[in-house]
Amino acid sequence: MILDGHCRSAMPTDSANDLQAVILAAGKGTRMQSDLPKVCHPIGGRAMVCAVVDACLDAGCSRVVVVVGYKQELVREALASYGDKVEFAVQEEQLGTGHAVMSAADAFDPSMRENADLFVLCGDGPLIRTKTLETMLELHRSMNAAATLATSLIDNPDGYGRIVRDAEGRFSRIVEQKNASEAELAINEVNPSYYCLNAARMFGALEGVTRNELTGEYYITDVFELLLKGGERVEVIDAVPPEDILSINTLEHLAEVDSIFRARHRAASGTR
Repeated sequence: MILDGHCRSAMPTDSANDLQAVILAAGKGTRMQSDLPKVCHPIGGRAMVCAVVDACLDAGCSRVVVVVGYKQELVREALASYGDKVEFAVQEEQLGTGHAVMSAADAFDPSMRENADLFVLCGDGPLIRTKTLETMLELHRSMNAAATLATSLIDNPDGYGRIVRDAEGRFSRIVEQKNASEAELAINEVNPSYYCLNAARMFGALEGVTRNELTGEYYITDVFELLLKGGERVEVIDAVPPEDILSINTLEHLAEVDSIFRARHRAASGTR
């Protein structure tokens, strides 16, 4: 694991409930049929990862750590205008989302993790809204949760991890589609990868994540079940509008999301 950028490991002692973010941006995005890293494809005239960084900063994050890997120099260039608001960690191998987050561990001083909340987000979701992050954070802190997930209810959940709840309606686990039973495949509450976690509890749980038998990868989604088994509180809130989780896997998808993104900004600015 390699960390660089302007690492502020010596955070002040009065940093209770400091808010930071980890954005996963190391993948290639092979289905885009392009050598460009997926997060560098333009939405609204900028690399799509910029919209995710903006949402985090607007929600109050004091720093954003972006995990890079494939053609990382292009991701760094796309985010250069943020200066020291954005730092970088390197995922040397693509071994899953859990491994990607662990690649950023050196950015977070162990002595400061107890008082830090982290958004963990994917860099290829440019329709993310600051309001959604604020809603998730409010629940997370009001319930003193170890982790909170914002979910989405969609008509066609194909391809998404499903949110499994217990008989009382509380979060039980996330099951990936490839591992889901027929009953679980019928669930339309899905995981769009919007997470808020206490840094200490997250990194502690990541130590217990093992490789998935089917893929050989380490998944951040396993953290939530491990936290529950350890007696920690995990909250779930249906707060992500279905439109916001549109997948970008083709140039056609890219054009669709770009159109929605531009329309939102025109509406926000009062222009046509």
